[in-house]
Amino acid sequence: MIRRALAFGALALSACGSGGAVQEQAEEGAKPVDCALGEGSDFGPFCMLETGELDGESLVTIRHPDGGFRRFVVQEDGSGLAVADGADAAQNTLIEGGTLLEVVVGTDRYRLPTREYDAGAPKD
Repeated sequence: MIRRALAFGALALSACGSGGAVQEQAEEGAKPVDCALGEGSDFGPFCMLETGELDGESLVTIRHPDGGFRRFVVQEDGSGLAVADGADAAQNTLIEGGTLLEVVVGTDRYRLPTREYDAGAPKD
C-alpha cells in the first residue's frame, strides 16, 4: 500500500534538472517527467508536469508531446493520484524504493518523483 504521507510533483521536482525545452502548451515552470505513451512504448522524459489547485484540491496535469494531457487529483489519504477527467481509473504503484510513483491509465504510464512528509512538515 502506498504510504499515507506521500506528496507529488513540484514538491519533489526541485531536485530534477530542467534539460529539454518546455512544450508550447506547458505552463512556465512545468518539469519534464518520464512517461511511456501507448502500448509497448518505452519510458523517456517526453511529458511535462504541472501542478496547481482548483476548489481546494491539489491537481497534477501531465502534458503529452502531441498536445494531449491527463489531469489528476492528488488523493489526501496518500493513496496516490486519481484521474480527474475521463472514464479510466489510475493504478498507482511505488517503485524504486518509494522514490517514484508509477501511475498507469489505460496504456499510458507515468513516473513521478515522490516525497514523504511527517505531520505536514517536509523532510530535509
